[in-house]
Order: sequence, then C-alpha cells, then structure tokens
Amino acid sequence: MTTIKRRTALALGGATLAAPAIGRADTALPDKTLKILVGFPAGGGSDVMARVIAEAVKRRTGRNVIIENKTGASGTIAGEALKNSAPDGTTICFMPSATVVQKLTMASIPFDPQTDIAPITLAGTVQTAFCVSPAIGVNSLKEYIEWLKKNPTRNGFGTTAMGSFTHFFGVMTGQAIGIPLEPVPYRGAAPLVADLQGGHVPAGCGGITDFLEHHRAGKVKVIFTSGQKPTTSAPEIPTVTQLGYPNISILGWYVFFAPPKTPPALIEAWGTELRTVLKLAEIEKKMTEFGLDVETSTPAEVSQRMAADFKRWKEILDSIGYKPSN
Repeated sequence: MTTIKRRTALALGGATLAAPAIGRADTALPDKTLKILVGFPAGGGSDVMARVIAEAVKRRTGRNVIIENKTGASGTIAGEALKNSAPDGTTICFMPSATVVQKLTMASIPFDPQTDIAPITLAGTVQTAFCVSPAIGVNSLKEYIEWLKKNPTRNGFGTTAMGSFTHFFGVMTGQAIGIPLEPVPYRGAAPLVADLQGGHVPAGCGGITDFLEHHRAGKVKVIFTSGQKPTTSAPEIPTVTQLGYPNISILGWYVFFAPPKTPPALIEAWGTELRTVLKLAEIEKKMTEFGLDVETSTPAEVSQRMAADFKRWKEILDSIGYKPSN
C-alpha cells in the first residue's frame, strides 16, 4: 500500500470511528445524494481532506455524500463543472487558492472565481513550504544562503505547479535573499520529493501538505514556510516572517463553493453543516495533521478575502515580472 493510500485509509477509518461523537442532526440540505467536486486526483491532499469532511457531513446529516474527482488544469475543470451545475444544493466544490489564482496567471480559464461560483465558507489556510534536499547538508535558510554562494550554478528549485504560488514563492524568496532562484517544473509533489531525496534537485517549493510527511521521514528538509506564524501542524518550522522577510509572507486557503445562483437558504444550509463538522475536535485534528489550519467564515467574508488576495497577488505578480500564459 502506498503512503498516500495508507494516509487515505487511516484518515477515512478515523472519520468512521469518530462518527458516534458527530451524531445526527436535522438539516435543510436536499434529501438526495450530495456531491463534492474535487479538482485533483484521488489520494492527493485535497481529495483526502474532502473525503474526511464528506464522511463527517454524511454521519451528521444522514445524506449520502460522495466525492467526484474532476481532475486536470490545476483544478479549473472542477471549477467549470461547478459553474455549470444545477443550483439546487446537491453539488458543491472544495477548491484551493492555487486554482483560484489562475484567473491572474492564465490568459483564459473556463470560469471566473469571483462571479461564476458562490462562496459557502472558508475551510482553512495552508502555508507554502520551502525545502531542501538532505544531500546538500543544510538545515536552515542561513545555511542555504551560504550554500548558494558556494554553489551559484545550483540555484534551481523544483515547483509542484508553474504559474502558482508554489512557483512564485520560490522566486520571491530569491529576490528577498538577493540570490535569484530559478524554477524547475515538476508534475506534482511525488516526482519532486523523489528528486529531492536523491539529490537531483537542491531545493523545492510546494504546499506544506505535500511535504510534511516526507519532512518527518527525513526524505526532504523543510527549512521555512510562507506564513506569519508557524503552522499548527509543524510549529517547530520557522516562517519567513520570523526569519526577517515579512514582505514575502503569503497564505493559501481552501474554500467550499456552490454553483452560481444557488439560493441563499441552501448556501446557509451547507455553511451550517460544513462549519459544524470542521470545528469538531476529531475532524480539526485530522485537518491539522494534513497541514490545514482550520478556519471557517461567512460567504461575505470569503468574498472580502478573495478581493483582498487578488489585489495582493496582482502586486506580487507585477513585482516579479510574471506575464499570464495561454
């Protein structure tokens, strides 16, 4: 059994064991099969978290809640599917900011996250992690800077997604330390971790949910994260703010969205259930283990956050000279 599959089984098993504590609740959700779209493959971090949450909603409401993986194009295929779904409360989507930011990084995407989908609630925030290969023998940003000065031709860093903040955060780090860092694209975290472990690439950048397990196993060394304060899942790892670079601090997030024109009563029904299960101690603990710091909100708060983030993201893209791709 692979590590990811093992994590999935443990996570879902844990959610089932926790079911008695969740209890059954009256709900205004439709009395039909409910679907949560996920824009990434089964077994990945987004999918595993969504399945734990779906199981908790199922146990709480008595509804059949399923996950449908609409993979491809960094999650935008799922966004398009949500945009075209019936606004009847049966379909929602679990979406990361890495998908939403593509409104700025791609010349055209099949949906507008600010107008074509309706926010329900924030699920939590996630930090970007910068890690190094154990083969280069450094344990901190200070040591990494010294290593770069001695190895100026090895300034590449692997990124799990070009055109996302796993790419931009690495570039921003290079600007902050005064040593340009060059992104090397990888098709996801698994091949990047393999190359880091083997010393084929000296550094890498991705969501902490991609690297935390491998960091603990000694396959990679996470030397800092992108937050203002340490993530709950790994309080021992310093942040760029703590290291003296607050200007490059940035948080990613996950939000639940509904189709456009979904009635407010159905948005509120989903929000009530999702906020309730996310704050259950056993579910919050599992999300923390995956690297997600649980935080919920109203739909209006999501919209305000997105508007502020789009402004900040645009400033960041302009500062590093990034131009949208086709």
